[in-house]
Amino acid sequence: MRVVLARLRAERGWTFDELADRSGLARRTLIDLEHGRTTGSVTTWHTLARTFDVPIERFLGALCDDHTPPGTATS
Repeated sequence: MRVVLARLRAERGWTFDELADRSGLARRTLIDLEHGRTTGSVTTWHTLARTFDVPIERFLGALCDDHTPPGTATS
């Protein structure tokens, strides 16, 4: 999720200060999220998704990479 955050912020050329202003989240929170020092809440990721105008799945989808849902594994 932090990689997606960094990529979206870089694509827009936003500083942490600008993202903080746009999202209403604390600058320190954003830095900690992007550097992997905290995982953040669903509310935080929802706020970021709205700020970047992307579906929340853009962030949360990273959690499902290389994950096989129960009952779909083949032997």
